[in-house]
Amino acid sequence: MPVLSIAVVGAGPAGLYLASELMAATDRDVRVDVYDRLPTPFGLLRYGVAPDHLKMKALAVPLQRTVEDERVRFLGNVELGRDITVEELREHYSAVVYSYGASSDRRLGIPGEDLTGNVPATEFVRWYSGHPDTVTTQSVLDAESAVVVGAGNVAVDVARILVKAVDELDETDIPEPVLAALRLSKIRDVHILVRRGPAQVKFTTKELRELGELDGVDVVVAPAALDLDPESAATLETDRVAKRNVEALREWSTRAPTGAQRRLIFHFWTSPTEISGTDGHVAQVAVRANRPVAGQSEEPIRAQLVIPSVGYFGVAVPGVPYDEATGTLSNAEGRVLRDGGVAPGEYACGWIARGPSGVIGTNRSNAKRVVELMVEDDLPDVEPWDAVTALTDRGVAVVTREGWNAIDAAEVALGAGAGRARTKLETWESLLAAGRG
Repeated sequence: MPVLSIAVVGAGPAGLYLASELMAATDRDVRVDVYDRLPTPFGLLRYGVAPDHLKMKALAVPLQRTVEDERVRFLGNVELGRDITVEELREHYSAVVYSYGASSDRRLGIPGEDLTGNVPATEFVRWYSGHPDTVTTQSVLDAESAVVVGAGNVAVDVARILVKAVDELDETDIPEPVLAALRLSKIRDVHILVRRGPAQVKFTTKELRELGELDGVDVVVAPAALDLDPESAATLETDRVAKRNVEALREWSTRAPTGAQRRLIFHFWTSPTEISGTDGHVAQVAVRANRPVAGQSEEPIRAQLVIPSVGYFGVAVPGVPYDEATGTLSNAEGRVLRDGGVAPGEYACGWIARGPSGVIGTNRSNAKRVVELMVEDDLPDVEPWDAVTALTDRGVAVVTREGWNAIDAAEVALGAGAGRARTKLETWESLLAAGRG
């Protein structure tokens, strides 16, 4: 019997919120197939949100309820363009929604980015999140000083993980090899380079304040960096987040050093200009002052680890129209554009549609808006497609909901063996083996 059959490509928050919102928005008989390249759902909630943000991680609970809904099928380990084509999805479904996020990163565009020890934030986050695509690096073990470049929450997460007491991470789902590496870390100083001033940073106040509450860590802020120009002062009058951020930074600037084992050092109005090295490995970072700040030097910063965190970037997928300038899927407020016009039955949601902005909850409102477009477009019913059989027949090892639940159970059991709630499986082999039961 024909049904409203939707293919969602990407099982992160955006895709799963869309499935949930669609089922709530219509009385029609709905079936949603949620595809993902990974064997696991939840996208950046699983592999991007810092492991010590347990309340944020708990958002996986309602998303799991969507995965468990009988109207939803999870099809993991299926890559669009490799295992299945856009043409097939358009043929077999009432509509296709692309919600596969932004998995690459923006570059600094300065000399030295090819040196060993320059690790993009996307890769570093994958490492401590246990992403199966991670290329393990020993840089964290060997570095005594690190430079983090960026003014967003990812930069804050990276800096915090570098200096946080490892014992405080035991209750998280960090893979055991990552915990072992962090226990051996020699990091003492983490320098955070911010291109503009304290009133322009993109940190949320909660994330920022966490840095000032870390045991055994001194936070260093030059008081002169908080002397605001008229534009910055005006920003504080209208932007409550910016005002709270500056208040936190001002409090830190008055703290006397305690001689803590580790330091977080903020450099506002500072940009990196070159990464130089010894024997092919990062050794120092040359910087430029975008505005003179008393107490901050333009001397090169000695560092063995550099982590640029200047934004995620979407990647091109075969058969999907892509805007190279913005790193997003070509769309008009959620409707996909092809050949200069709207492509009937194709939609985009989440970061791949709007770029890497907002928080997890932003994806829910975005998904709701796209669902409104889908309802407005009065999509046709189609005969349900047995995608699992079709993919299995061509040799694809599809991980279904049952396979994901087996992975989930295996991680919980692995954690219990170490006295933890969960320990992630971090390789493709281990995930797929667990998914087979």
